[in-house]
Amino acid sequence: MKYIIAVVNVRIIFVCCAYCAGESSFEVKIEADSNDITEHPHDDKPRPYKCTVCDKRFITIQSLNAHKEMHTTRQLYSCSQCEKQYKTQHHLNRHMNVHSSKYKCTDCEKCLKSNDALTVHSRSHSGEKPFECPVCSKRFTTSGKLVRHSKIHGGEKPYECTECDKVFSQSGSLNRHMRIHTGMVYSCTVCGKHYANECYLSTHMNVHNTKYECTECGKCFRNNHVLIRHGRSHSGEKPFECTACDKRFTTRSDLGKHRKLHRGEKPHKCPECDKAFSEPTHLNRHTRVHTGDKPYKCSLCDKSFTTSSDFRTHKRYVHSTGRPYDCRYCGKLFKCSRGLKRHVRTHTGARPYSCRHCSERFSWRASLKSHLLKSHDEGTWLTCLICQKKFSNSGHLKAHIFRHVDVKPYVCGECPKCFRTAAELKRHQSVHSDFKPFCCGSCGKVFKRKGCCLSAL
Repeated sequence: MKYIIAVVNVRIIFVCCAYCAGESSFEVKIEADSNDITEHPHDDKPRPYKCTVCDKRFITIQSLNAHKEMHTTRQLYSCSQCEKQYKTQHHLNRHMNVHSSKYKCTDCEKCLKSNDALTVHSRSHSGEKPFECPVCSKRFTTSGKLVRHSKIHGGEKPYECTECDKVFSQSGSLNRHMRIHTGMVYSCTVCGKHYANECYLSTHMNVHNTKYECTECGKCFRNNHVLIRHGRSHSGEKPFECTACDKRFTTRSDLGKHRKLHRGEKPHKCPECDKAFSEPTHLNRHTRVHTGDKPYKCSLCDKSFTTSSDFRTHKRYVHSTGRPYDCRYCGKLFKCSRGLKRHVRTHTGARPYSCRHCSERFSWRASLKSHLLKSHDEGTWLTCLICQKKFSNSGHLKAHIFRHVDVKPYVCGECPKCFRTAAELKRHQSVHSDFKPFCCGSCGKVFKRKGCCLSAL
């Protein structure tokens, strides 16, 4: 059976149902009003029942009544496993399937709330994209994504705000916007964050109390599930193992992304340089190399960053003084768990990076990259244009060039001394600082140098 899912100009596109198999898409040209664009894939029926609060329309009175509960302050149904809350018992029952193995993915062991959700999820592993755009041939995993994409070509925004004349391509976007005028926004009284409904706000409020507090670093989380996942950053637990290479991961989603490396899947291509990526987020991050876009701006020093992770790292290292992570071997303190994790390898000798061509293993990713270049001719050498010396690391090349031109761009803020690299400057700055990153595990005394700490043991 076919369903109308979108109108682009005067062309109606037909595709098969998201969960039906064996039917391909086709199109029929007919005269139609562009305002007939629908957001629901099966939205070819009249919707006579209208919500008096947000003007959303429904096919049956039962659907309208269920929707009305969003606008009331009735009892919330809480999940006993992860504390997520739902307006109806029906939605909670569907959610509980996530904590059972009723709809379990055989590839990554993720549990879904319904068989339909499992069908769509499985396409992330198989790469199947049954829905094709007739204009640009781009393919999608669900009909809903095709509907949203098709509006790019038509440029149509049929949903208009009656208060400020702003227009939207989707009714959901209009409904969210209308809360600005109606005041139906659920705001956190502590941090001012806004949420679409009471459930999301209620879950968020746990961040501001000690209900789900990490006993290691004191950070609070919105539910027990997120707290358990965070706890692995302290314990080092990695319960999800890759069956192909035995590498372990802290989350199931990280394992799923890693498995794509073994399958060689890189479906997301950059239109500028044809570089391919396994994840759409990696492609989005890469495109900023071409556009120069740096959307994350620090309000304290006006420095801008390409990625949110770089921005968070900047705030932690430059504007924060807290160092909650300490090494159990030598007592050195760190601002983030990642820094501690790398440091611990100097004590344990762990070598998590393995060469795909031979049995060699390495403690650092940079060492593996250098090995691949030198031993297996894999990768690209970076060449100094002055003396033709080759480097596997861009930072090493940059420091090398500075030695040619005798440039020392890193200036100490306390004295006139200058340095060629940030690492040299950092080592020097300990002379002026009272900061003592090394803590003795026996007596709690702190030291500037690791040697002093070790001699005190």
